Amino acid sequence: MKKTLTPSMIAFRIRKARTDRHLSQGALAKRAGLSLNTIVKIELRVNENPTIGTLRSIAAACNVKVHEFIP
Repeated sequence: MKKTLTPSMIAFRIRKARTDRHLSQGALAKRAGLSLNTIVKIELRVNENPTIGTLRSIAAACNVKVHEFIP
């Protein structure tokens, strides 16, 4: 059976990647070329459907592959 990926799983994985690298939300936003508001909304699950481009930027900033957020 295939697992369903929920927005909270994406948010958790992004937050974990960020905190594992000792990055603040602001530092991640700057590295990813995104606004702080974007990072905050994703992690708080206000934005439950970030674009693949946004996820790619966050992944690159954390030096991980996108599939680590959305396997």
